[in-house]
Order: sequence, then C-alpha cells, then structure tokens
Amino acid sequence: MNRSALGAALVLFLLATPAFANSVLEGTVTHVRDGDTIEVEGVAVRLSGLHAPEMDENRGSTSRDFMVNLVHGQRVRCELTGARSYDREIGICYLGSTDIAAELVKAGLGRDCPRFSGGRYRQHERPEARDRMPLPGYCR
Repeated sequence: MNRSALGAALVLFLLATPAFANSVLEGTVTHVRDGDTIEVEGVAVRLSGLHAPEMDENRGSTSRDFMVNLVHGQRVRCELTGARSYDREIGICYLGSTDIAAELVKAGLGRDCPRFSGGRYRQHERPEARDRMPLPGYCR
C-alpha cells in the first residue's frame, strides 16, 4: 500500500471512530436544549435511557426549565457510551453523585425509556407521568 493510500485509510478510520467512545466528559453545562439534552462545554449530550417531552409537547418547556434550574452553569460528569443520536453524544450524566435523568423522572417530567435504559429509571416513575406522557415507539 502506498503512502497516500495508507494516509487515506487512516483518515477514514479516525472519522469512523466515535470521538467519545466509552469516555468521560466533565465540564460546565453551557446550554440546556430540552429535558433530555444538555450541552457540556459545547458538546451536546443526549441523556441515555430518558424520555422527556419535546418542546412543542405538553410539559416540554416545564421539563426543560427543570433541567435548566438543576444543571445550567453547574459542573457535571457524563459517562459517554460512544453512540450518537443526530448531533449528540449519548451518556449518563451526574451532578455530584446524582443521576440528573433520574431527577427529571422523579419530578414527573420524564419517563424511563426501557429500550435504552434497561429499566434504570423505572422505579422513579410517577403513575401520573405514565398516564399523561406516553412512551414513543423508539423506547419500546
């Protein structure tokens, strides 16, 4: 293999490798997009295993506002899986030792998404949240 072909193969390998595979991202939450997506030092992170209403849905802005009050400007630690959803890394994020997705579920503003959580947040779900916030198909 000549040098240019080897160089091209290396570039393709690096582009195909997730930048944050099984890594930890620590930093300040610089933006909250909605109830299940935050930005840590400019890196968008989709909270793994959490379903929160979209901004145009009932309780969407309430869910986002809860997350803003909980983490905006705070230092968090996110354990990234290496998977991506659109422009976002996927991970479980903590404020100290507190799983921030669990806090949203406990507040009745999010649901466990069992396909991706393995049931991690199920015990925190409120019955009224189950009634008013059906799970999207991708969670089942």
